[in-house]
Amino acid sequence: MDKPFSQACENNKQVILDILSIEFSQTQHVLEIGSGTGQHAVHFAPNLPHLVWQTSDQEEYHPSIQMWMNERPSDNLLPPIPMQFPDALWPKSSIDGVFSANTSHIMQKHEVQAMMTLIDANLPQDGVFCQYGPFIVDGEFSSQSNIDFHHKLLASGCGGYRDIKELIAWAPQLNLSHIHEMPANNLLLVWRKI
Repeated sequence: MDKPFSQACENNKQVILDILSIEFSQTQHVLEIGSGTGQHAVHFAPNLPHLVWQTSDQEEYHPSIQMWMNERPSDNLLPPIPMQFPDALWPKSSIDGVFSANTSHIMQKHEVQAMMTLIDANLPQDGVFCQYGPFIVDGEFSSQSNIDFHHKLLASGCGGYRDIKELIAWAPQLNLSHIHEMPANNLLLVWRKI
């Protein structure tokens, strides 16, 4: 099996890390929801040595994540645990941070709602959730390319872009403390548990 590769991960990993280094500076144990190929995890974990990075995804993606971890091991990087929404369970370990990249526009609406609800219910007070990807802001797309991609996602069976207002409604205990503008019309949303 060839090791899966995402060019998008390679393109955005450093700009995301620059923000995570600040937002997760007081965080001890991060759950990554939707680790995908594993490229983000193997880049972030060794550059955030003060915390433990827990990978997770649907089980079909675990071999890819493990291949990347085998090639680039890190003492603070943990093998993937199964998480699939809407039935995902919160890990028993003491998670005080969550990261998820490019998941909310792939998942179905009810799955995104389940993810936001799970994080809202289980993240401890002052916990941090960093959520990266393309979003709709106040009903508006940020570019024509985002509109086109949204419709392409819907045609392929994905859930499409979510409006940030929806996310706020689904997670009433999370305060959207900052919205970072990122390359390629993406955003990084920083949520903090009230």
